[in-house]
Amino acid sequence: MVTAILLAGGSGSRFGSDKPKQFLEINGCTVLEHSIRIFQQCERIDSIVIVTRQDFVDEVRQIAASYPKVQHVRPGGKERYHSTLSALEVCTNPDDILLIHDAVRPFVSQEIINRCIQALHEYDACGVAVPCTDTTVRVDADDCIVETLPRHTLRNMQTPQGFRQHILRTAFDLGLQDPGFQPTDDCGVVRNYLPDVPIKIVAGESSNIKITYPEDLQRFVS
Repeated sequence: MVTAILLAGGSGSRFGSDKPKQFLEINGCTVLEHSIRIFQQCERIDSIVIVTRQDFVDEVRQIAASYPKVQHVRPGGKERYHSTLSALEVCTNPDDILLIHDAVRPFVSQEIINRCIQALHEYDACGVAVPCTDTTVRVDADDCIVETLPRHTLRNMQTPQGFRQHILRTAFDLGLQDPGFQPTDDCGVVRNYLPDVPIKIVAGESSNIKITYPEDLQRFVS
């Protein structure tokens, strides 16, 4: 079974709106609904779980009522990883494929989704990424360059990130025992706590942007 987990718990503080950006309405529906539609339309997706802020659970349930693949709407928590943990409470089959996606990436393509699912027939974990196009440097405490990084080895991560359920669950169980556990993404949890598990990178697309600033919404305007 393949389950898409849409993380819609962000506050959108950088966006400068009174309402989280995933709930802004563009062209007649919310950003979240645009993302739900993409996974609803994918033939290889069996179910959808949405994790959102506690105070928006009822609103999300109303939005999701029109999409039969949405089986659960869950409250998240303070940090991003709390949302993943909330989804894992209802995604319990060890052999299932889980695709974890930022709900504010509403331009993800069917091709990306299918590439992730295909990769998980061979690997236990995968991430979507695009090559870095800018020179990337490492700096010191005074913001002086100390190293220019080899660009051909660098990638900018996107979502979805995909996993066999038992791999992600095991990685989180180990991470939660670490007093310094502060993950920024799910691939990082697997990389840090199950270092022997290869994480396959599949090709992303430049259009698969994360809506962060108001100008990003111009892509929606018809």
